[in-house]
Amino acid sequence: MKKIIFTGLALMVSMMALAQDVMDDNSRVILPLEVQQCNLPSAPPPIPEAAVKDDLLKAQKNIKKFQAEMLVYRTCMGVETEEKLEMLKDNEELTLGNVQAIYAAYDYSVSMETRVADIFNEALRAYKASQAGK
Repeated sequence: MKKIIFTGLALMVSMMALAQDVMDDNSRVILPLEVQQCNLPSAPPPIPEAAVKDDLLKAQKNIKKFQAEMLVYRTCMGVETEEKLEMLKDNEELTLGNVQAIYAAYDYSVSMETRVADIFNEALRAYKASQAGK
């Protein structure tokens, strides 16, 4: 959980740093106002260190909810599919900086979702290993 919080802070700092970058079209790397209104979901609660079956079932439910919320977030950004993400480059209403910022937000959301899944899979493997000797 600490890693996810730290990563979230790192994203905010990096997004602020990106905002200082000037693109070839003289635009700044910043999310368009309507995309700034989209709510990035919080990671699900941590899984206990020595998780039992009920903990894993609860975690699985929380992760499915988190994944659904992440889809809502990406839909709000207008990039719920990779095809829509690629189409941003052709959107004449967006500056190059806007596109770069949306890509960064999208990439962060994907990496956050991947980390959450990896944590669950690690806990599941540990649980299965603990059950193998019984």
